[in-house]
Amino acid sequence: MRSLMLILALLALGGCMKVSDLADGAAYQLRDAGFLDHGQTERLASRRLQQDSFIYIAQGHFVPSGAAYPRPNVVAEEAFKGFVEYFPLVRRARSPAGLEEAMAQARGAGAHYLLYSRFAYADDRIGTGDEWADQQALDRLGTDRSVIQLMLIETSTTYLVDSARIRSRGGFLTFYDAKPEDLLGPPLRDYARSLIGLSR
Repeated sequence: MRSLMLILALLALGGCMKVSDLADGAAYQLRDAGFLDHGQTERLASRRLQQDSFIYIAQGHFVPSGAAYPRPNVVAEEAFKGFVEYFPLVRRARSPAGLEEAMAQARGAGAHYLLYSRFAYADDRIGTGDEWADQQALDRLGTDRSVIQLMLIETSTTYLVDSARIRSRGGFLTFYDAKPEDLLGPPLRDYARSLIGLSR
């Protein structure tokens, strides 16, 4: 009788959820528990953009604090990869630029918005045997961390439409030979989705 009740309960639960929902739920729990990469986005506003908005993406010259030295334009590159999936009109700066220079570039390109970013913090922890041989510090073992800051500015008025902070940390199942910049792609793609009103 007990096994029959268990089977009926499992069938009832299985009928309520799709397999893809179960997989998404499991992935979310694994991220939250620290086994997979995890990113958390804090937005200042909840404004949405039209999908035909022209967005110019640039990154500041700021070198992140922490123990890492990522590529100079990596945030703009990763943001472009995420935004181009959802906004057909996207361009990015070829190299880091100051805010005024980036705004001039965005206006010159005819963009409606400037997405200006900076890599605020990056901590590249020991994740390979070579890194251990170089550093040999137990307190440096572990998962990578990163923080990026974003400002979405209307080019015609210089009005700050949105501001966001994305904190990311690596997972214990994915930390081998990883870098802080490897954590940027998924949360930036999620941010692009949120700007057009799509949930995860």
